[in-house]
Amino acid sequence: MHALHESLRTDRSAFELYETACAAGERLAKAMGSLAQHGAESEDALIARLVSQVGGDGGTLADAAVRRAVIAAIGDVRHIHPELGDAIQAGGSSSGFAWDILCDLYQVFFADIVAEFLRSAVAEHVKLAVPVLIVADPESRIADWVAEKLVGLVPNPCEESAEATGLAEALDTAQSTVDSVQNPADALVGIAQSLVPRAVGSVLGLVDEGPSSEQGAAA
Repeated sequence: MHALHESLRTDRSAFELYETACAAGERLAKAMGSLAQHGAESEDALIARLVSQVGGDGGTLADAAVRRAVIAAIGDVRHIHPELGDAIQAGGSSSGFAWDILCDLYQVFFADIVAEFLRSAVAEHVKLAVPVLIVADPESRIADWVAEKLVGLVPNPCEESAEATGLAEALDTAQSTVDSVQNPADALVGIAQSLVPRAVGSVLGLVDEGPSSEQGAAA
């Protein structure tokens, strides 16, 4: 992971990973709003829906990592929230998925992007990115460990919203241009979108967690 971070610090455009992850994060934030209103009738349908909406159709290692990260993130959230199975079965209801589930999905997704990229790098022998992994971890088990370590660095939109005092401040945090929002979920989608640069910068080692992290991610 250190080698990958150093490569990206030297050249943020390396492997097109930063740009691809940011674009996917924006798409995921929008998809969260839809999922909060309408769930999915099965896990396969949820995977197909998010791969289509979030994964894009590019052919780079980064694009492929994003698509696999969608699948991995759904599995991770299913493990964190066993109640997701019930929510999927009730997918036809108007309530959709609970926001705590969606916010956890957001967090694990960005961590899984890095893990899946490392897994791909091992498979494709991208030695410039991860020379140590290829020798020491041919089965890419380290990638799973990396995801577990990185998920805590990703900001949680629900927690960020909870820290805001009132809907007006939540909208400011999300930098919303909407004057009046009747559905608080719209504010959470905006917050999720605004956090994407920080989330990607954190998992890619481009920012330090702390008061200056948002400025570093936006630089």
